[in-house]
Amino acid sequence: MMKISRRNFLKVLGSATMAGALAACGGSSSTSAAVSGAASTAAAAAPGTTYTMNIGSVMSASHPSIVALQSFEKAVEERTNGGIQVEIYTDSALGGESDLIEQVRGGSTEACMQMGAANFEGINAEVNVALLPFLFTSLHNARNAWGGDFGAQFSEKLIEPMGFKVLSIWESGYRHMTNNTRPLKKPEDLKGIKFRTNENSMKVAMYDALDASIVIMAFSDVYTGLQNGTIDGQENPLSNIYSASLQDVQKYLSLTGHMYDAAPFVCNMDWFNSLPTEYQEILMEEAKNAREVDLEESDENKYLELLKEAGMEVNEVDKEAFQAKVDGVWADYASQYADGQSWIDLATSFNK
Repeated sequence: MMKISRRNFLKVLGSATMAGALAACGGSSSTSAAVSGAASTAAAAAPGTTYTMNIGSVMSASHPSIVALQSFEKAVEERTNGGIQVEIYTDSALGGESDLIEQVRGGSTEACMQMGAANFEGINAEVNVALLPFLFTSLHNARNAWGGDFGAQFSEKLIEPMGFKVLSIWESGYRHMTNNTRPLKKPEDLKGIKFRTNENSMKVAMYDALDASIVIMAFSDVYTGLQNGTIDGQENPLSNIYSASLQDVQKYLSLTGHMYDAAPFVCNMDWFNSLPTEYQEILMEEAKNAREVDLEESDENKYLELLKEAGMEVNEVDKEAFQAKVDGVWADYASQYADGQSWIDLATSFNK
């Protein structure tokens, strides 16, 4: 974990406790104000005014997203002459991803890096279009979609109305399966293996379609769960697998590439609107610049070689067989939401 002084840790915990008390009393008027589209009160930065931007993440300090956040921190503090002080909290120091979403939405933490766009399901389940299995046909297409109109509309229509400002959408990457039982080459190979997943209905639907067994578990508990046999396998992008040292407790890596995960970098909308206009512009520009650092650091080939060097046995899979098993998941999503098919059409328009 990095940059978590006793002073700041207690400050954030205290704020989180207060936010929880307000939530229990129904105190959500600040979020409603942001959602209503009230005009920003931003003006020029007042001399001597300092803003603190606490950023929470579940990832370790070596993860590509944290490397990118460090470049963001440096650039923002330099360009604002210290007017914005950035504090990065790694390794779930402020809580899991759902905790961070609630903290940022409630205002007790200014910002967070979410390692999955569908993590906002608890607020708006329509975000699950982000995790439709085999939605994009290549990494290039996925990056273009999230960096283009699909990502812009996803942010504007699905996340920001809930009280968040999307600063940029980075990359978590293609998700692949690991386990300790056998190489997974076809869907039938998943039988009898207990896979970890988080509380996301799209992932659950995918595993159901594959006739696989699942255990709901927080990411922070995955290493221990694999170590003690509570679970036999899991699925994550290669950078997540390596930075969490899962190669130490997993033998087989099967390159399923079944889902591409985007990583929204968000902050509280009210907090963002309270900043001077010039600071808002700096945050947006530097979040976009840091996205390029994140994409460069998220090199799948690099992490694949590192995992091989660590002793993992890697195999390709019959992707057509996997795709055939999960085809129904697309139809279910399209029928659930009025704009379901439109979201699918917009995403797949980038598959060129």
